[in-house]
Amino acid sequence: MKRLTSAAIALALLTPAALHGQRGDSYDYFAPQRDMIQRGVQAILQCNGLFTSDRSIEQVFDQELVYLQNPVGTAEGGDYIVDWERKAVAIGAPGAIPVMRAAFREGIGCVIMAPDQTFDDIDDLPILNTPPLGGDPAAMAWPDGDLVESRPLPSGVDPVALQAASDWTFDRESPEQVTLSFIVVQDGRILHERYAPGVNMFTKTRTWSTAKSIASTLIGMLVDEGKLGLDDPLPFDWLPDNAGSRATDPRRHITLRHVLNMASGLYPVDSWGMEYATGSGFSYWAGVSSVEGARNRSLMREPGTFWDYENYDTLLGVYAMKQVIGDPQAYLEFPRARLLDKIGMRNTYLSTDRFGDFIMSSQIYTTARDLARFGMLYAQNGMWRDERLISEDWIEFVRTPAPATSESGNFYGGQFWLPPDDRTDVPADAYSTAGNRGQYVVVVPSHDLVIVRRGLDYGRQGFSQWDMTREVLKAFDPVATNNR
Repeated sequence: MKRLTSAAIALALLTPAALHGQRGDSYDYFAPQRDMIQRGVQAILQCNGLFTSDRSIEQVFDQELVYLQNPVGTAEGGDYIVDWERKAVAIGAPGAIPVMRAAFREGIGCVIMAPDQTFDDIDDLPILNTPPLGGDPAAMAWPDGDLVESRPLPSGVDPVALQAASDWTFDRESPEQVTLSFIVVQDGRILHERYAPGVNMFTKTRTWSTAKSIASTLIGMLVDEGKLGLDDPLPFDWLPDNAGSRATDPRRHITLRHVLNMASGLYPVDSWGMEYATGSGFSYWAGVSSVEGARNRSLMREPGTFWDYENYDTLLGVYAMKQVIGDPQAYLEFPRARLLDKIGMRNTYLSTDRFGDFIMSSQIYTTARDLARFGMLYAQNGMWRDERLISEDWIEFVRTPAPATSESGNFYGGQFWLPPDDRTDVPADAYSTAGNRGQYVVVVPSHDLVIVRRGLDYGRQGFSQWDMTREVLKAFDPVATNNR
């Protein structure tokens, strides 16, 4: 008979709960990475706040950086450097945590640098030197320009109720919800526009995940051209270099539809409190390649069967876009040529990582008016003037619930959000972009309506775009709307 050691006896006496307790970690092994990433978050937000948004250092600390709770330094100074000539920032003092740097690049916005890079490496970062869209927007009528004629509201629109919806949006009970701008557009006409003090129609702020809807639109243009297929596997070269036998790798069955529905089945690197420790946090805030991070994930589930919100799923779709475009310069110019310049989004920067890959899961800086133009493209069923930019089929795809959400409310489509099944107070045909800190573009086709809300929320946040839509719709006579 085999004799048990005292250690084995002790282990055998442990209860399952005790064994589970042994497996739990009381130490945050990712703390050094979180600290580095937090400095990187500040570098990007501070750099863009100063040089993309043209905000003062006081505004940046009061609103942009309050999201961090404990940023490095204050508006008066601290362990950070602002290089005004080179339009760059460095966050932190040298030590155990790396100094993190970001630099503004023309046509792109601020790019995060690797921990081992310095300001001497700025000239190696991507840049987009393309001529600006022609014409003087101040002298051009909306939506091509910024000239808005003052006219009475249409019949069927209650001005008191519309103002009440605006007040509801700005006068939040939660001090953590900070509305910067609010626009209501019907039938292409701005009916209401409001900005917080220190913000105006030219203030660019980060879209966060509203960028995903812009990415989906650009990808859809390539699908419309037949260069990508929704139900075709992602371009073969997306598999990582360590994939082994690509012919038998189960990841080869992942389609564009899967990644745009947030149902790739790939390992969820941004879930369960790890977004600012691993995964896309490295490409967003620490200078790692966004492409390599998206590619190097194992398959956990059958594609299409489980919804899991992952930044890297979006970036796999963006990488597919890059592959079919082919030329790196044409890829950088594609968003402006095919979308932004077409609809007058002249105040929008699509940022890249330091390798020149768009981080279109989050890193776009734009104005409320440019997002209103974007919403109008969808409200106009993909048409701009007399040109079709996106197909009706693509619009139908983005507003169709992802199959993996069927048992949890049908709340997500193709990089757009949908009213959950239990929301009966907003039209079922509504759909919305959504980004962290309260970035929303809501399209309500049945009312020919676009609603834009930009925020700098922080902490628990919780602003609901569907509640906002409900409040706005109180101002519109459904009979008058349906008879337009």
